[in-house]
Amino acid sequence: MRGLAWPGLLAAAALGAAWAWAWLFWGRGFEARAGPTVLLRAEELRRFSGEEGSAGLYLALLGEVFDVSSGRRHYGPGGAYSFFAGRDASRAFATGDFSPSGLTDDLAGLSPSEALAIQEWLHFYRKNYAPVGKVSGRFYDAGGAATEALHHAEALAAEGGRLRAEQEEHKRHFPPCNAEWSAGGGGGGGGGSRVWCSKHSGGVSRDWSGVPRRLQEAGSVHGRCVCVQEEHAVGGPGLEVYEGCPPFAHSCAVKG
Repeated sequence: MRGLAWPGLLAAAALGAAWAWAWLFWGRGFEARAGPTVLLRAEELRRFSGEEGSAGLYLALLGEVFDVSSGRRHYGPGGAYSFFAGRDASRAFATGDFSPSGLTDDLAGLSPSEALAIQEWLHFYRKNYAPVGKVSGRFYDAGGAATEALHHAEALAAEGGRLRAEQEEHKRHFPPCNAEWSAGGGGGGGGGSRVWCSKHSGGVSRDWSGVPRRLQEAGSVHGRCVCVQEEHAVGGPGLEVYEGCPPFAHSCAVKG
């Protein structure tokens, strides 16, 4: 019975983690968005580049404008992030492309995880810098109302949060093995590696060590080594015992 129950528990735990993430993150986001009232056009925002004679030092992210004067050494002229000043360069916060073409608010083609990264940066600015208002254009219309582009970005980020919660829950149940490679390891005189499990393998602290198994996943040719609790080590879906390794050994030599 226990061997059949864990997949359902895994899915339920992942769903619960996703809802918890959404409540903490999105609840704060909607509250923060209601505050600022100043509405700028893109050309007006460019006047806040922090350069001598400029109107101030602002940047925008997903259409929300922040006064980053307190971070002038970062965002002001000569600063490492001066290219963000006076514009909405939301895309670059996810891609790291700081070229002129990359410093744009166009999010077309971004993945859920990239959209989530932008939302996390937005949370950072809401927490650390004074909100000024909004910039009309892609994410807010001329009346300050959210556009379909903003709703799409938020939905994509929510999907990124759900996927991350699933991945973290999966990693908690199937932590990666420790591994080391040696030129003469693996038995038979050829190169190979040793994989083993401990209570901290894969960077996941827990009260069990587990045994190594090759986990075959969709799209994976060779699979990957994960640690599995002994009660789930036999007959688990997609789990294979390493050739030549005792079923309940905590360390296995893997021929490379």
